[in-house]
Amino acid sequence: MGAPAPELNSRLIQLHAEYARAIDDGNFEAWPEFFVENCLYKLTTADNYAQGMEAGVMYADSRNMLRDRISALRVANIYERHRYRHLVGLPVVLGSEKGVIRSEAPFMVVRIMRDGTMDLFATGRYLDLVEESKDGSLRFRERIVVCDSNRFDTLVAIPL
Repeated sequence: MGAPAPELNSRLIQLHAEYARAIDDGNFEAWPEFFVENCLYKLTTADNYAQGMEAGVMYADSRNMLRDRISALRVANIYERHRYRHLVGLPVVLGSEKGVIRSEAPFMVVRIMRDGTMDLFATGRYLDLVEESKDGSLRFRERIVVCDSNRFDTLVAIPL
């Protein structure tokens, strides 16, 4: 496959930056809007992904399920207040077919607790299918968050 157009790379980088910024700023209600209506979001481990195991630590197969996740986060879930800081590497376009872009990007997430404690929370890669919406913006059709470690803190409340 040849190199993707610079304009596409720029738009993918912007999508990743805006996605991370929304989560890091605590603007969780914006998170579902990065996805098309019929989407897939899954958080899993590298081992489970390699073995083709479908279950994930977090799983949603529609934008409404993502909205429900945020509603539960805001209203029902009880967890120690914290926030994230994402460091997202440059996305690599792996292919494109019928207007859907397949890409991958590495990530690192630091968790900052209320008392100021900072921990490396997660590293991994985003495996994405991205499509252009009717308004011309890019949205995720599928985002598989593949974490490098098999260990998860019980506090995976905020999406990665």
